[in-house]
Order: sequence, then C-alpha cells, then structure tokens
Amino acid sequence: MRGWARAASWCKSAARRLAGWLPWRSAISHIDAAQWQKVLSRYDFLSILCTKDQLHLKTLVAHFLASKEFSGAHGLQVTDDMALCIAAQACLPLLHIAPRSKPRQALAWYADFVGIVVHPGAMRARRSAVDAAGVAQFWSESITGEAMQGGPVTLSWQDAAGSNHASPAPYNVVIHEFAHVMDMRNGMANGCPELPHNFCGLRVRSQAARHWQTTLTLAYETQQEAVSLHERFGAPAPLLDAYACTNPAEFFAVATEAYFTQRGAFEAAHPALLVLFDGFFKP
Repeated sequence: MRGWARAASWCKSAARRLAGWLPWRSAISHIDAAQWQKVLSRYDFLSILCTKDQLHLKTLVAHFLASKEFSGAHGLQVTDDMALCIAAQACLPLLHIAPRSKPRQALAWYADFVGIVVHPGAMRARRSAVDAAGVAQFWSESITGEAMQGGPVTLSWQDAAGSNHASPAPYNVVIHEFAHVMDMRNGMANGCPELPHNFCGLRVRSQAARHWQTTLTLAYETQQEAVSLHERFGAPAPLLDAYACTNPAEFFAVATEAYFTQRGAFEAAHPALLVLFDGFFKP
C-alpha cells in the first residue's frame, strides 16, 4: 500500500458503494493509435521501451482492459485516457513474465480481482487497533493507493497520472499496488511472490524461496541502515524512500517501482536485487 503510513485493507463491499462501476471493455483493435502513443510519451519509462516491447505491452493492456472494471469515486469520471494510463503502468511488470504468444498467462497474475477504484487524489482512511493494554486506538491517515486480496485495487488518479521518471526518487503508485497484487498471489503479502520454475537456476522451490528471502532481506536491512544514517546523521538519501522500511512487503513494492522506472539508478544502488528481480520479471 502506497501512503504516508502503513494502510490496512478496505472492505470490498464498502469500496463498491463509493460509485457505480464503469466497465471499460476493449480489444486491441479498439485502442486508438494516437491515444496509445500519447500514453507512451507521457511516461519516460514507457517511451524508452523498444517498439517490440511497446506493441506487446499494448496487447497486454487490451486483455487487461477487457477483464477489469473501473470505478470513479467522489464524482470522478474515469475516461478512456485514464484507464489506458493506469493499464499501461499496471501491465509493465508483466511485459516479460510469460511468452509473448501467451498474454493470458501473464495476466493470470491479476486474475484474482476485477475492480479498480480511482479517486481524484489522496484518500483519508480510518484505522483502528488495540494496544497491548487492551485499549482501542482510532486514527486516520492519508494513502495514495491500496490493494487487497480479491480486490479491488484503489488508486489516486493525481498520483497515477503524475508518476514519471523525472521524480527525485522512484515513485509509481500503480506499479507499487500491482506489485502487491503479484505478492499476494500465494497468500498474504510478505515480499516473496510465487517464483517461476527454475528461478535463478534453482530447480528446488524451497532453495529458490530461500535465495529470494536471503537476498531481499539483506537489501531490506541495507535500506533501513541507509535511511537511519540519512535521517540521524545527514548521510546522502538512499534511492528508495523511507516507506520501503515499513516491512518486507512494502520494500518489495517500492523496489519494484524503482526497478521499472529508474533501472540504471536501481542497478547502481542494489546490484544483487537487480539480478534477483531480473530472474523473477524476466524468467
């Protein structure tokens, strides 16, 4: 969940009451070429893709839009352009995860939900918890996106529209939330998604999972130390922002943002993590 603090899941039925569903069904032939080019040019990390990858991304987007339903909250009307912008960013992590001839296999990662709720901007979420003494605590916090098991995915349009390579630090709420969706495919988000067969040359799944967890944990601890040094002693700010220190699941999602939007900087900051992610996103 991308927000100013850790966010809990919304109830799906409550999300559905925010606004009536606005289906956006499509086939690749119905995506206008000029409209598609506008989306690509809007985001640096999409415009630098080779022509072959851009065409494949368009295919994935067409299948994605044919299987999802968008809903605008607080009077927001979700337009075709908005749906395309969100879909293109959401499908980017799936670009190489399956053979080009099998787009439905790639989209299976997002098969567990249908609804996408789009808010005009950041949302206020009410939270509650009971402390060790049994005292109930209530508060609210600002979030820009949220994903829950079984859906829906909730996004701030202001943030989804503005995510770009030019940001001082990697930031992309759409990629972040859909990284959570991928992470939750095999249960609660924990920073370790379901790994492909023969991941990093490891044929035994338990060995592959152990390699992933060891590498990710080391990078996570390095991130925590870097943030601490920056905040306490004025050391240079790390590439990933402090939200990555929330827990391993958030670290995976924030790191995925950087992997897809600022690959060069990500490689310099986390070379071992780059190899790990290449093994997952480009098996």
